[in-house]
Amino acid sequence: MNNFSPCSKICNGRYKKMEVCKTPIPEVTSQSEVAGGELKKFPARLFAVPPRIAKDVIPDVTVESYQEDNKLWKKRVNNYKRINRLIGTTRYRNVMDMNAGLGGFAAALESQKSWVMNAVPTIADNTLGVIYERGLIGIYHDW
Repeated sequence: MNNFSPCSKICNGRYKKMEVCKTPIPEVTSQSEVAGGELKKFPARLFAVPPRIAKDVIPDVTVESYQEDNKLWKKRVNNYKRINRLIGTTRYRNVMDMNAGLGGFAAALESQKSWVMNAVPTIADNTLGVIYERGLIGIYHDW
């Protein structure tokens, strides 16, 4: 029997403590400061720069690359909607983005009639906190 608890995960065939998966909340310096930073009200926060990106917490993701990702996903979703006019309607109510990255697809969809589960692969960068700061939902998953 191993000494890992149910709160362990398998990563590349080996168990690791869940501490590796947790998304830390940034430290605050005063009582008036919000952990992580101020968030805009929904739906404006879908495209506002999340505090984790603004504070350079996510490796290899800058404000500029985040904004480029948003533009790319808006363009893609608009093209999808031209091809399939049912996107954004109740026809497709539950959608899963299995390689969510920064949650750009879910944000670009902007449909109150559809629900997107953002799945971040465990081998990817730790971007789940960005997805949460955008007001979206998501999980880590090891396919």
